[in-house]
Amino acid sequence: MITLKNLAKSFGQRTLWRDLDLTVRAGEMLALVGPSGSGKTTLLNCMGLLEDPSGGDIVHAGRKLNRLGPGRRRRFRRDHLGYLFQNYALMENATVRANLDVAGRDRGLQAEALERVGLAGREKEMVHYLSGGEQQRVALARLMVKRPSLVLADEPTGALDEDNGRMVIDTLREMARQGCAVVVATHNDSVREACDAVFDVQEQRLTAAV
Repeated sequence: MITLKNLAKSFGQRTLWRDLDLTVRAGEMLALVGPSGSGKTTLLNCMGLLEDPSGGDIVHAGRKLNRLGPGRRRRFRRDHLGYLFQNYALMENATVRANLDVAGRDRGLQAEALERVGLAGREKEMVHYLSGGEQQRVALARLMVKRPSLVLADEPTGALDEDNGRMVIDTLREMARQGCAVVVATHNDSVREACDAVFDVQEQRLTAAV
């Protein structure tokens, strides 16, 4: 579970949000929605300790994460956090296996994850030869190998066709069912409908997904 308390973020004279409160529980999949420029990606980055909020706290297991030093922040990201980016964030000049090794070297778990995303037996292929959809599947498999307690996904289906997009959402849903807290920034109605709850960043309003 991760809780945002009175969170604020400003860039110069521009305020994205202030007094923002939000809790994402283990086993929950939450959609972050709002128009472009409302701060969805910035909020994800604050939750992932890639950016600092201008005020307020980000709390996990009783710790105020945004007040940790650099070493403890790195350990939190290493031990608890998984990212899924629209641009995949893979090592393109490395093999599929090398990319999975970043998350964990359990060969059985790697094979299981690749089978789950439809890439069984392709560990030795170079990532730069894969299609965009296949690269996103590798990124998904990497998440499954890492087994994080919190997943942050930024427009994970934005560049994918319908079938690959559905696989991404089905996998994130399965991770939530297994106890992971999943937060997805999205403009996609089908992604939104797959989530348990929806948080409008601009309105700072939480609703149940329809």
